[in-house]
Amino acid sequence: MRLLLPILATLIWAGNTIVSKLSAGAIEPAAISFYRWLVALLALTPFMLPKVWKMRVQVRPYWRKLVVLAALGMVMYQSLAYFAAHSVSAMSMGLIIAAIPPMTMVIGMIVLRTRPSPGMLIGALISFVGLSWLLSAGHPAQLLQQGLGRGELMMLLASTSYAAYGVLVKRWALPIGNGESLYLQILCGTVLLLPGFLLAPSVALTAHNLPLVLYAGLLASTVAPWFWMRGLLRLGPDKTAVLMNLTPVFTAAFAVLFLGEPLQAYHWVGGVLTLLGVAVAQMLKQRPAPQLEARECAG
Repeated sequence: MRLLLPILATLIWAGNTIVSKLSAGAIEPAAISFYRWLVALLALTPFMLPKVWKMRVQVRPYWRKLVVLAALGMVMYQSLAYFAAHSVSAMSMGLIIAAIPPMTMVIGMIVLRTRPSPGMLIGALISFVGLSWLLSAGHPAQLLQQGLGRGELMMLLASTSYAAYGVLVKRWALPIGNGESLYLQILCGTVLLLPGFLLAPSVALTAHNLPLVLYAGLLASTVAPWFWMRGLLRLGPDKTAVLMNLTPVFTAAFAVLFLGEPLQAYHWVGGVLTLLGVAVAQMLKQRPAPQLEARECAG
């Protein structure tokens, strides 16, 4: 039973990738990006605003860092994914997201000056080979000649943004509870997304796109993070992090079942290598320093 909530969280996040793909053509990316976090903000405000208001003096010195975290984790990450969904399959989106852990390790080496174990470096290398295979549709040499497609580049930037978000969460270790920090980041993210929303050519909510907005705002942005945080408390960060590898697997299954996307050979090879690299890095990693494992924020 301790595994149930974090597994449900990964299922919801996998479903959100399908929602991102379905949103292409149904609603402007800038509109669903704003509506998603506005819905989450409204849903959380009755529970979180009184707590945040009481600790406003404690929070005030960290507002700039909260804005940066919101820009990386709430604005860039999901907004780029909504734009990428116009040209990238949901299956490929999920598998590119699977490369976030090795990206986090590389960025952590620079920002946190961490020294990864040989096993972590081997795992990261395997994951990046898998990612290259996936991005090139099984022809890595073509990446050097043709470069990345626009959608693939956006998804890669989105994943890099979230990897940077995870590193900064550890680097700054804000003395704010996970729930309060998430709420404040959602607040900042909603404000940051407002200009793009106002400039969007269409922001109309319809019977077709409203369920997509509600899924993204309530389930993916409110319920799933709560499930994940409960999992962190019950299982600890190391065991819970392993379960995140289920997200691209569920995403691929949903893409086949609900969108009818074909599962190509390069999906198998790239996906397996990417996940294998993550698994190798997690199994062979050295235990992080206490100050770096004190805070672990779930997406």
